[in-house]
Amino acid sequence: MKKPALSDGEWKLMNLLWEKSPRTIAEMVAALKNDTAWTKATINIMLGRMINKGAVRCDDSRRSKLFYPIIDKEEAAVHETENFLSKVYNGSLSMMIASLAGQKALRAEDIEELYKILNEAEKEVEK
Repeated sequence: MKKPALSDGEWKLMNLLWEKSPRTIAEMVAALKNDTAWTKATINIMLGRMINKGAVRCDDSRRSKLFYPIIDKEEAAVHETENFLSKVYNGSLSMMIASLAGQKALRAEDIEELYKILNEAEKEVEK
């Protein structure tokens, strides 16, 4: 199944649903009140799009509709990362890291963590 592309706003809603599910529109409005100025109508429109994309499902058997995530957070993150790398760095992770290093955007902790990740990946490749 093709993973749906999510806008920044849709990511906000998905993160709410991954954090706690199911949720009503009213619960989402309340959870986002300090972060966005989205109304119930705005969230309803966004959820409709997300349902059409196959990212969210709705249970309307009760007075207040309940919304559930369909897609897995980790799979969505991998898909988004692959899209970003493809779009910005022609699919090259090393080009992205080189760019970040060139801008001095990596902290010593980041570099140490990258070494650990690469060492683990190398062990997996050698198996």
